[in-house]
Amino acid sequence: MNVQVSPGKEADLGALTDIYNHYIRETAVTFDVTPVTPDERRPWLLSHPEDGPHRLLVARAPGSGGQVLGYATSSPFRPRASYATSVETSIYLARGAGGRGIGTLLYTRLFEALRGVDVHRAYAGVTLPNAASVRIHCRFGFRQVGVYEEVGRKFGIYHDVAWFEKPLD
Repeated sequence: MNVQVSPGKEADLGALTDIYNHYIRETAVTFDVTPVTPDERRPWLLSHPEDGPHRLLVARAPGSGGQVLGYATSSPFRPRASYATSVETSIYLARGAGGRGIGTLLYTRLFEALRGVDVHRAYAGVTLPNAASVRIHCRFGFRQVGVYEEVGRKFGIYHDVAWFEKPLD
């Protein structure tokens, strides 16, 4: 697979927003219900610098066009200071990019980038059912630690969210 992975940049904002909006409109993967604009998404992008615990890595097709195929993030788990060494991770892929190993590549690079950073645990919330997401998190050493039953309602249906945890140090 000839996919390039690098930190997210301002130039990626439109494509990243398009990917996220697909999940807002079409799936229960995210509990956001209103599509966002690139300007509304900019603070999120800027909250993921190239170093430290909060990263945004973008997978691009090879070539000068570099179509964005997906992204992975490590974001603050909770806002209180005592949670500073915990991150919440996620992967979002462009339509048609699934099943090609891009999610695996993104998580591999994300966890490599977090080595040596003061991060103790990674968490991931997975809206159920989502066999592909459960599978990739288990493959990367996450273990399920609980399920919030019917915690979110989207498209008129209540959804469960499984929580996964991975030690990082």
